[in-house]
Amino acid sequence: MKYQKILTNGKTQCSVCPRNCKLTEGQSGFCFVRKNENGNIILSSYGCNTGLAVDPVEKKPLYHFYPASNVLSFGTTGCNMGCLFCQNWKTTKNNIDTWLLNKTSPDEIVRIAKKYNCKSVAFTYNDPVIFLEYAVDTAKLCRTEGIKTIAVTSGFINPEPAKEFFSYMDAANIDLKGFSEKFYRKNCMASLQPVLDTIRYVKQETACWLELTTMLIEGENDSDEELKQECLWILENLGDCVPVHFSAFFPNYKFLNRKNTDFSTLQKAFNIASNLRLKYVYTGNLSTEKTSSTYCKNCGRPIISRNGYSVTSFNLEEHNKCAFCKEPCDGCF
Repeated sequence: MKYQKILTNGKTQCSVCPRNCKLTEGQSGFCFVRKNENGNIILSSYGCNTGLAVDPVEKKPLYHFYPASNVLSFGTTGCNMGCLFCQNWKTTKNNIDTWLLNKTSPDEIVRIAKKYNCKSVAFTYNDPVIFLEYAVDTAKLCRTEGIKTIAVTSGFINPEPAKEFFSYMDAANIDLKGFSEKFYRKNCMASLQPVLDTIRYVKQETACWLELTTMLIEGENDSDEELKQECLWILENLGDCVPVHFSAFFPNYKFLNRKNTDFSTLQKAFNIASNLRLKYVYTGNLSTEKTSSTYCKNCGRPIISRNGYSVTSFNLEEHNKCAFCKEPCDGCF
């Protein structure tokens, strides 16, 4: 089996993610779904799903990857992150008996995507890092049928499995949950650096189209200085053309006593990023036309206008060129 290490004490170490869980016979890891069975790490949730949905690709969110196209979204159960604010906690934080879940093979995923004219298949709802084998097998079949693949992930993955995983992904939205080690340890039971390493790897060494999302929780990860440091890191390591989405938090899971994120907080982040000259900045699940539209990085005119997740006007010509000044727009169109 790949991404495991047999230890001398009768345990087997799972090496898919930086948790590197050391498991005794029959024991499952932090994620609930990677399990030591007969000395090997197996994926107990292979072929299981917790729901299928046809979404606009903008909902992932991806704004520069075949805008206005449909994507078939699905996920399984469990997660390798411990986020106290998880928006999908009913499937990620509960050790669900996989016998109770719907079974959908990679072939069936492809068939359903074709039936509903989906341009892409998205591995989402829970982190596809933990169901790597299922995601990769599905992605391989998608490619044979001309269907694109999308990973919506926290990027908490070890370098070797990341090479395989992202080699089969055409696009990824990586959730950069904050920009401090304190935030990651306190609220995610994880670490920031492996996520930054993954983001840098995807941008610099793969053909996978990359966008980032940061969900802002007031008083936790929304300080002016932290937002500035995040944007400066993006500029230095990824350049100025990676789309960045700032989204609003709504009380959930262990953060029920927190308030909804005000739009003014998203607007502040939008302004900080824009003033630092990031070219494509958006406010995700709370937005205005101004903060959800794509502007030409040369002439500044709107080339893709949006109302929420809906595209209302499209001013790109052949070869992704701005209809007004002919400057190419970054992305896949």
